[in-house]
Amino acid sequence: MRRPTLRRPGWLRAWPATVLALTLAVGALVAVGLRAPAASEPGGTPSVAGAPAPALSGTTLDGGRFALAEARGQVVLVNVFASWCGPCRDELPLLVDTERSWSPRGLRVVGLNIRDGVDAVRALLDETGATGLTVVPDPDGTRAVEWGVRGVPETFVVDRDGRLVDRRQGVVTRQWLEQRIAPLLAG
Repeated sequence: MRRPTLRRPGWLRAWPATVLALTLAVGALVAVGLRAPAASEPGGTPSVAGAPAPALSGTTLDGGRFALAEARGQVVLVNVFASWCGPCRDELPLLVDTERSWSPRGLRVVGLNIRDGVDAVRALLDETGATGLTVVPDPDGTRAVEWGVRGVPETFVVDRDGRLVDRRQGVVTRQWLEQRIAPLLAG
């Protein structure tokens, strides 16, 4: 005796293909979104140029105060770093040397130290000769998130009017500093 074949309704037969198609479409959108540079990244749209820099203020590592809003009239290089970051360790001497050379022309370098302990940061600054650097601790990374930081090191350039004009993910070089900072100090 032959059993009757059960037929599924049309929508039920199409269900696995529909789920697969939706999964592939969502995956493709996510992949494209992850590959596309954000507006604030190098290679992103130039909409960041001229945008007001996010607020940055607080007690510095040495007990003083820093407020980006009070640094108007200066070009400010905000370098996000951590003691546990090898490339950060490598670029700190260059940043200190750059500030020494260009501070008479109006440059200020500020370190935003993320997810670190005070002792570790002080040891790093001693080791790299950066003890005079203004450092604002950000132990939980909240300020870094406000700046859109994606990793360390990351460096932002703020012009004399408080506008964000450039950003570098990764280690800065002397050439990058000369190309990005020197023109801002000339005016």
